[in-house]
Amino acid sequence: MKKQIGDIWSEFWDGRTQREKTLLMWGGLALGIAIVYLVLWAPAYEGRARLRDTLPAMQRQLAQMTAQANEARSLAGTAEGVAPTGAALKEAISKSLADNNMPPVQVQVIGAAVQVQLKNASFPMWTMWLDDVRKQLKVQVSEAHIQALKPDGQVDLTASLQPAGAK
Repeated sequence: MKKQIGDIWSEFWDGRTQREKTLLMWGGLALGIAIVYLVLWAPAYEGRARLRDTLPAMQRQLAQMTAQANEARSLAGTAEGVAPTGAALKEAISKSLADNNMPPVQVQVIGAAVQVQLKNASFPMWTMWLDDVRKQLKVQVSEAHIQALKPDGQVDLTASLQPAGAK
């Protein structure tokens, strides 16, 4: 294959006069320079100019995002320490129970605690829900009464949840 291409090229080149060969070489050189300019140099030069124009705006955006991230970190630390109490805790627990398909019989505020009463509840689902609520709402179980039912894993329960750290 290479030999055939070489033979074809040699036959073409040998058939040209010296003037034609010179014109083809200069034309090929000009074409090569044009291709290098259009494919390599021009896009790089234009991209560099575009970056030079957009870099200050990008630096401002980066500084703004860094400041916002620092503010979010500082606010997250303060929000972590605040646990809802009273009616806000009752609403949060009621919403969480509803979101987890565990309809309560009763949710009421008793002092600093919120008492939850469930009938025929799945004990595994309740323990997973309790772990999530403990982490999210920062509550602890102050008192719990659980009675096993005939179907395995089903319970009637009454639990009092209070903000963590409250006595």
